[in-house]
Amino acid sequence: MGSPILGTETVCQVGILVRDIEKTRLEWAKFLGVEPPPVSVTGALEEAGTRYMGEPSEARAKLAFFSVGENVTVELIEPDENPSTWRKDLDEKGEGFHHIAFFVKGMKEKIEVCGKSGFALLQTGEYPGGRYAYLDAGGSLKTVLELLEND
Repeated sequence: MGSPILGTETVCQVGILVRDIEKTRLEWAKFLGVEPPPVSVTGALEEAGTRYMGEPSEARAKLAFFSVGENVTVELIEPDENPSTWRKDLDEKGEGFHHIAFFVKGMKEKIEVCGKSGFALLQTGEYPGGRYAYLDAGGSLKTVLELLEND
């Protein structure tokens, strides 16, 4: 076997698309026996620089994060109506699993490596302290991959 394509094989996040984040976060909190986390909203285009399918997008989403283990979070995502991988998948597939995420170093290089493996770049953006990229790995891995790079 060779080295992992991303330089890691450790999943740090599982993303779940929802239509009602308030209701779903309460259900997850009850299930996990924890307090419901706060809901945050992704940055506007000027702040996040969101790009979907290579084009700027006004897409935003409400997010809630649950720690489930030492290094893994469950991310609930309620997208707005603007074009995004979140909106597309919620409309086409409904609520449920969206992606698995990995922390990476060298985002541009990892996107290139993934591209050579046949994973098309879907969406990118910034968040305070880092950046993300979603890649379509549905053909071979049967999922969307999210790369996260913190400063």
